[in-house]
Amino acid sequence: MVSLEQLTLEQSFEDVSFEGLSGPGFDFSNKEFTRCSFRRCKFADSVWFRTILEDCEFDDCDLGGAKLKQTAFRDVRFQRTRLMGCDWSQVSKNPAVRLEECDLRYVTFIDTNLRKTTLRDCRATEANFLRCNLVEADLSGSDLSGATVEDCDLTKADLRTARGAFINPVKNKVKNLKIGTESAVLIALHHGMKVAGYE
Repeated sequence: MVSLEQLTLEQSFEDVSFEGLSGPGFDFSNKEFTRCSFRRCKFADSVWFRTILEDCEFDDCDLGGAKLKQTAFRDVRFQRTRLMGCDWSQVSKNPAVRLEECDLRYVTFIDTNLRKTTLRDCRATEANFLRCNLVEADLSGSDLSGATVEDCDLTKADLRTARGAFINPVKNKVKNLKIGTESAVLIALHHGMKVAGYE
Protein backbone atom coordinates (compact mmCIF):
# COMPACT_ATOMS: atom_id res chain seq x y z
CA MET A 1 0.00 0.00 0.00
CA VAL A 2 1.45 3.36 -1.06
CA SER A 3 1.52 6.02 1.64
CA LEU A 4 0.93 9.74 1.22
CA GLU A 5 4.62 10.28 1.98
CA GLN A 6 5.67 8.02 -0.91
CA LEU A 7 3.21 9.82 -3.15
CA THR A 8 4.88 13.08 -2.17
CA LEU A 9 8.46 11.95 -2.71
CA GLU A 10 8.19 9.95 -5.94
CA GLN A 11 7.44 11.34 -9.39
CA SER A 12 6.53 8.27 -11.44
CA PHE A 13 4.17 5.38 -10.68
CA GLU A 14 3.25 2.29 -12.69
CA ASP A 15 0.69 -0.40 -11.82
CA VAL A 16 0.11 1.11 -8.38
CA SER A 17 -3.12 1.09 -6.39
CA PHE A 18 -3.85 4.06 -4.15
CA GLU A 19 -6.58 3.37 -1.60
CA GLY A 20 -8.12 5.47 1.12
CA LEU A 21 -5.56 8.27 0.94
CA SER A 22 -6.56 11.75 2.09
CA GLY A 23 -4.66 14.87 1.10
CA PRO A 24 -6.73 18.04 0.60
CA GLY A 25 -4.81 20.44 -1.63
CA PHE A 26 -2.22 17.77 -2.49
CA ASP A 27 0.19 18.76 -5.27
CA PHE A 28 0.38 16.20 -8.10
CA SER A 29 2.33 18.56 -10.38
CA ASN A 30 4.74 16.96 -12.88
CA LYS A 31 3.96 13.42 -11.69
CA GLU A 32 3.26 10.52 -14.06
CA PHE A 33 0.80 7.70 -13.44
CA THR A 34 0.52 4.66 -15.72
CA ARG A 35 -2.08 1.90 -15.18
CA CYS A 36 -2.78 3.18 -11.66
CA SER A 37 -6.01 3.06 -9.69
CA PHE A 38 -7.32 5.49 -7.09
CA ARG A 39 -10.07 4.16 -4.81
CA ARG A 40 -11.84 6.03 -2.01
CA CYS A 41 -9.20 8.76 -2.07
CA LYS A 42 -9.91 12.32 -0.97
CA PHE A 43 -7.94 14.97 -2.83
CA ALA A 44 -10.27 17.96 -2.86
CA ASP A 45 -8.69 21.18 -4.15
CA SER A 46 -5.62 19.23 -5.31
CA VAL A 47 -3.26 20.57 -8.00
CA TRP A 48 -2.61 18.61 -11.21
CA PHE A 49 -0.20 20.83 -13.15
CA ARG A 50 1.45 19.05 -16.09
CA THR A 51 0.45 15.71 -14.58
CA ILE A 52 0.26 12.72 -16.92
CA LEU A 53 -2.41 10.08 -16.33
CA GLU A 54 -2.41 7.10 -18.69
CA ASP A 55 -4.75 4.11 -18.48
CA CYS A 56 -5.78 5.07 -14.93
CA GLU A 57 -9.00 4.69 -12.95
CA PHE A 58 -10.64 6.74 -10.20
CA ASP A 59 -13.40 5.06 -8.20
CA ASP A 60 -15.40 6.67 -5.40
CA CYS A 61 -12.91 9.54 -5.01
CA ASP A 62 -13.29 13.20 -4.05
CA LEU A 63 -11.51 15.56 -6.44
CA GLY A 64 -13.86 18.48 -5.93
CA GLY A 65 -12.29 21.79 -6.89
CA ALA A 66 -9.16 20.15 -8.30
CA LYS A 67 -6.95 22.46 -10.37
CA LEU A 68 -6.45 20.86 -13.77
CA LYS A 69 -3.83 22.72 -15.81
CA GLN A 70 -2.01 21.10 -18.72
CA THR A 71 -3.12 17.78 -17.25
CA ALA A 72 -2.83 14.92 -19.76
CA PHE A 73 -5.69 12.41 -19.64
CA ARG A 74 -5.07 9.30 -21.74
CA ASP A 75 -7.70 6.61 -21.34
CA VAL A 76 -8.72 7.66 -17.83
CA ARG A 77 -11.93 6.41 -16.25
CA PHE A 78 -13.81 8.15 -13.45
CA GLN A 79 -16.55 6.28 -11.59
CA ARG A 80 -18.69 7.62 -8.76
CA THR A 81 -16.15 10.41 -8.33
CA ARG A 82 -16.78 13.97 -7.13
CA LEU A 83 -15.37 16.51 -9.57
CA MET A 84 -17.63 19.39 -8.59
CA GLY A 85 -16.40 22.82 -9.66
CA CYS A 86 -13.45 21.57 -11.71
CA ASP A 87 -12.37 23.65 -14.70
CA TRP A 88 -11.34 21.43 -17.60
CA SER A 89 -10.57 24.33 -19.92
CA GLN A 90 -6.80 24.17 -19.53
CA VAL A 91 -6.20 20.42 -19.68
CA SER A 92 -3.95 19.07 -22.43
CA LYS A 93 -5.46 18.73 -25.88
CA ASN A 94 -7.74 15.83 -26.74
CA PRO A 95 -8.36 14.37 -23.26
CA ALA A 96 -9.47 10.72 -23.42
CA VAL A 97 -11.76 10.26 -20.44
CA ARG A 98 -14.83 8.29 -19.45
CA LEU A 99 -17.06 9.61 -16.65
CA GLU A 100 -19.79 7.48 -15.10
CA GLU A 101 -22.04 8.35 -12.14
CA CYS A 102 -19.80 11.33 -11.32
CA ASP A 103 -20.64 14.62 -9.62
CA LEU A 104 -19.97 17.24 -12.30
CA ARG A 105 -21.95 20.09 -10.80
CA TYR A 106 -20.63 23.53 -11.77
CA VAL A 107 -17.81 22.10 -13.91
CA THR A 108 -16.54 24.13 -16.84
CA PHE A 109 -15.55 22.87 -20.26
CA ILE A 110 -14.38 25.63 -22.63
CA ASP A 111 -12.83 24.81 -26.03
CA THR A 112 -12.52 21.22 -24.83
CA ASN A 113 -12.41 18.29 -27.24
CA LEU A 114 -14.90 15.78 -25.85
CA ARG A 115 -15.46 13.93 -29.11
CA LYS A 116 -16.86 10.43 -28.44
CA THR A 117 -16.52 11.03 -24.69
CA THR A 118 -18.84 9.19 -22.30
CA LEU A 119 -20.45 11.26 -19.52
CA ARG A 120 -23.04 8.72 -18.47
CA ASP A 121 -25.40 8.97 -15.49
CA CYS A 122 -23.55 12.03 -14.19
CA ARG A 123 -24.92 14.94 -12.20
CA ALA A 124 -23.92 17.89 -14.38
CA THR A 125 -26.34 20.54 -13.15
CA GLU A 126 -25.24 24.14 -13.76
CA ALA A 127 -22.27 22.87 -15.80
CA ASN A 128 -20.83 24.98 -18.62
CA PHE A 129 -20.08 23.57 -22.06
CA LEU A 130 -18.78 26.39 -24.28
CA ARG A 131 -17.26 25.91 -27.74
CA CYS A 132 -16.77 22.20 -27.10
CA ASN A 133 -16.49 19.34 -29.56
CA LEU A 134 -19.17 16.91 -28.39
CA VAL A 135 -19.45 14.99 -31.66
CA GLU A 136 -20.77 11.48 -30.91
CA ALA A 137 -20.50 12.11 -27.17
CA ASP A 138 -22.69 9.94 -24.93
CA LEU A 139 -24.50 11.82 -22.14
CA SER A 140 -27.06 9.10 -21.47
CA GLY A 141 -28.82 9.39 -18.12
CA SER A 142 -27.00 12.55 -17.07
CA ASP A 143 -28.76 15.46 -15.37
CA LEU A 144 -28.03 18.66 -17.30
CA SER A 145 -30.56 20.86 -15.52
CA GLY A 146 -29.44 24.48 -15.65
CA ALA A 147 -26.38 23.61 -17.75
CA THR A 148 -25.20 26.10 -20.38
CA VAL A 149 -24.43 24.58 -23.78
CA GLU A 150 -23.35 27.12 -26.38
CA ASP A 151 -21.30 27.14 -29.58
CA CYS A 152 -20.82 23.38 -29.29
CA ASP A 153 -20.76 20.74 -32.00
CA LEU A 154 -23.23 18.06 -30.90
CA THR A 155 -23.35 16.18 -34.19
CA LYS A 156 -24.55 12.60 -33.54
CA ALA A 157 -24.30 13.08 -29.76
CA ASP A 158 -26.67 10.98 -27.63
CA LEU A 159 -28.84 12.85 -25.11
CA ARG A 160 -31.95 10.70 -25.45
CA THR A 161 -32.10 9.80 -21.76
CA ALA A 162 -30.41 12.93 -20.40
CA ARG A 163 -32.55 14.98 -18.02
CA GLY A 164 -33.07 18.74 -18.11
CA ALA A 165 -31.05 19.07 -21.32
CA PHE A 166 -31.87 22.29 -23.14
CA ILE A 167 -29.94 22.51 -26.38
CA ASN A 168 -30.60 25.63 -28.41
CA PRO A 169 -30.31 24.65 -32.09
CA VAL A 170 -29.62 28.28 -32.98
CA LYS A 171 -26.48 28.39 -30.81
CA ASN A 172 -25.12 24.87 -31.44
CA LYS A 173 -24.49 22.41 -34.27
CA VAL A 174 -27.13 19.73 -33.82
CA LYS A 175 -27.13 17.64 -36.98
CA ASN A 176 -28.31 14.11 -36.12
CA LEU A 177 -28.29 14.95 -32.40
CA LYS A 178 -30.34 12.37 -30.50
CA ILE A 179 -32.63 13.89 -27.85
CA GLY A 180 -35.55 12.69 -25.74
CA THR A 181 -39.07 14.02 -25.47
CA GLU A 182 -38.23 16.27 -22.50
CA SER A 183 -35.49 18.08 -24.42
CA ALA A 184 -37.67 18.41 -27.51
CA VAL A 185 -40.41 20.02 -25.41
CA LEU A 186 -37.96 22.43 -23.79
CA ILE A 187 -36.72 23.52 -27.21
CA ALA A 188 -40.24 23.95 -28.56
CA LEU A 189 -41.39 25.98 -25.56
CA HIS A 190 -38.28 28.16 -25.76
CA HIS A 191 -39.18 29.04 -29.34
CA GLY A 192 -42.73 29.97 -28.39
CA MET A 193 -44.47 26.81 -29.56
CA LYS A 194 -47.40 25.18 -27.84
CA VAL A 195 -46.94 21.51 -27.00
CA ALA A 196 -49.95 19.34 -26.22
CA GLY A 197 -49.89 18.21 -22.62
CA TYR A 198 -47.29 20.81 -21.60
CA GLU A 199 -49.38 23.95 -21.61
